[in-house]
Amino acid sequence: MSPTQTRDKTKSDRSKRSGLLTLFLIVFIDLVGFGVVIPLLPFYGEHFAATPFTVAMLMAIYSLTQFIAAPFWGGLSDRIGRRPVLILSLGGAVLSYVGLAFAGSLLMLFAARAFGGLMAGNISTAFAYIADVTTAENRARGMGLIGAAFGLGFIAGPALGGILAGPDPVNADFQSPALAAAGLSCLALIMTAIFLKESLPAEARAHARAQPKKSRWAQFQDALTIPNIALLIGLSFLATFVFSGMETTFAMWSRRQFGWGPQQNGYLFAYIGVMAALLQGGLVGRLAKRFGEANLIIQGAFALALGMAIIPFSTSLPVLLVAMTIVAYGFSVINPSLNSLISLQVTNVHQGSTMGVTRSATTMARVIGPLWAGFLFASLGKAWPYYGGAVIMVVVGVIAIVSMKANIEAKRAAVNVNPPQGE
Repeated sequence: MSPTQTRDKTKSDRSKRSGLLTLFLIVFIDLVGFGVVIPLLPFYGEHFAATPFTVAMLMAIYSLTQFIAAPFWGGLSDRIGRRPVLILSLGGAVLSYVGLAFAGSLLMLFAARAFGGLMAGNISTAFAYIADVTTAENRARGMGLIGAAFGLGFIAGPALGGILAGPDPVNADFQSPALAAAGLSCLALIMTAIFLKESLPAEARAHARAQPKKSRWAQFQDALTIPNIALLIGLSFLATFVFSGMETTFAMWSRRQFGWGPQQNGYLFAYIGVMAALLQGGLVGRLAKRFGEANLIIQGAFALALGMAIIPFSTSLPVLLVAMTIVAYGFSVINPSLNSLISLQVTNVHQGSTMGVTRSATTMARVIGPLWAGFLFASLGKAWPYYGGAVIMVVVGVIAIVSMKANIEAKRAAVNVNPPQGE
């Protein structure tokens, strides 16, 4: 390699690292805003006399509209680039949080959340950005970095939301957290517009624009014809289905079990965020290189099952913290490992659309999972969402053992191994 080529490669590597850091900060700030409203929404819904199942619908409506829009945002990011899509999506988030702050009825609350979901193209685009600037060898590390931004966002966000809303479930302040979320998304938008560089080369965008536009269902069909993608997306769906059911019902469970309000729930979700950040920021990449993503998926599935099974038996805070630590480990390991393997199955030009399809599947899990958990909570009792979730994750672990190890790791080896010339 000539000195000029060496300098160009060093400059390119430095630019990619800078893009990763900038994206990390943007996702972190945006997820702080998103996390602010997480401990708030169940109590906000009950403030307008919503039943547990209606609260589940309120949590699900965001994901339903996100499901509708996600492939559009993914395909658009392939055609015009990642940066413009992030800017548009963050602008929509600002408007949705303002609507949430000034909602005067349950219907307005639903409308604000529905609009926020329609504009939520930022996360799948962030994952596509990571795929653009990483190699097969460090893909898991890149996905783990964004996972760490998620975790850190869910440390500061729920804690901030809980502090602003207060500890009283009856007289909580709902407006201040929503306005804080709007301000944080606005800050992320400004950072994206000023500092983030486009990751998708112009020729790749031109190639994507030259392709005929496909319907959402055609994108699904194309993605699912790629070897292993259907299996990976299915497992990602089930893991998110279970975790989102826990997220939706936990505030109502803790109110009935311990008399908690938004503040206490905010602190607990912040604790989960601490665990997720430590795991995804420091461990996932190294563990993936040592054990392989398939093994991490198996571990994560059984850990999530165990944690979910312990929650109903948590009669004190120490026991609950043990359960939540195990839950955090399970989801923090399984989620980036699945995303990493999915991204390794497709070429760069299809990363955005495939991640959009994947995001659609997981957001549909965030529609059905909360509704399922809310139904179990309302009809069978507060413990049943967790019993059911534990059973599902055991099934996921068994499927991973039987179907994934040989199949997926063989594909990964084929991607990573370059045999010497002449052999």
